[in-house]
Amino acid sequence: MPRILIIEDDDHIRTALRLMFEGKDFTVDDASTGEVGVSLFQRMTPDIAIIDVMLPGMTGFETCQTLRQSSDLPIVIVSARDETADVVLGLESGADDYVTKPFIPEELLARVRAHLRRRPDKTTRAFKLGNLHVVPDEGVVRHDDGTELHLTSTEFRLLIDLASADGRVLSREDLLERVWGYDYFGDSRLVDVHIRRLRTKIEPDPSNPNFLVTVRGAGYKLVL
Repeated sequence: MPRILIIEDDDHIRTALRLMFEGKDFTVDDASTGEVGVSLFQRMTPDIAIIDVMLPGMTGFETCQTLRQSSDLPIVIVSARDETADVVLGLESGADDYVTKPFIPEELLARVRAHLRRRPDKTTRAFKLGNLHVVPDEGVVRHDDGTELHLTSTEFRLLIDLASADGRVLSREDLLERVWGYDYFGDSRLVDVHIRRLRTKIEPDPSNPNFLVTVRGAGYKLVL
């Protein structure tokens, strides 16, 4: 039974989400502040978290950053703010997904289930990117000296799915379906921000990428 952490200060929304997920056989922990949510996370180790942006005290962005420091669990941010700057800030805080209010409960449920289903393709062969060794069947990326490079689950899945394309270009729509597990719910900003975050970790010069390149008007490809 999957365990979900809901951090939402609106009592009505939090209760509605709790009832919906419990009705779908989730174990639910909920909190009205980021501080309480972080405490619950440390004790309960959920499989996925939903975090509202507008929280009293610690903001949703700060809460997301705090959880991300110690875990790669999927994080979905919900917010009434849909400006690109807010979406980018949420994703840069470490979230895997961003859902705007008001949302359709079934859509949020579908996104959560999609994140829980995601598994990297461990049949992809190991490969190198400069001084990085990517080992899909172990789920790790290592430097030449053996130290591990930390990627979130979404970043790792994105890297492996691009590698499995064997140099072919994957469109944003392709990546939304392959990495996030859905298409018509998707937002291409998810892809662009995660590509940018991944480049900062695997590229010697992220502003001039050698491996993860953009093909204008088509999408992205991984050059091995």
